[in-house]
Amino acid sequence: MADRILEQQHEHEREQERERLREQEQKDLEVESHRGARPLEGFAGGHTTWTGDQDDAAAARVHAGDAEASWEASERQARLEPPESDAEDGTGRRE
Repeated sequence: MADRILEQQHEHEREQERERLREQEQKDLEVESHRGARPLEGFAGGHTTWTGDQDDAAAARVHAGDAEASWEASERQARLEPPESDAEDGTGRRE
């Protein structure tokens, strides 16, 4: 008898969860039915003058030498050389 009551309670909870998921799916479908720009969650009311070009320009400056540095680090690692910060400075001393 207790098993039957417990099973009914679990079934009721599962049905509530399915209903909640159906409602969320319906909301998602409603949002997706409208075309247009989607603001970032949490920033929906925020206005900015920042542009994608500014992102590109900043990235170009910040990451300009990444490819070369990565290649050089890979080459040093392949030759089992220490990283540049541990390399000798030419006078026999370590930096």
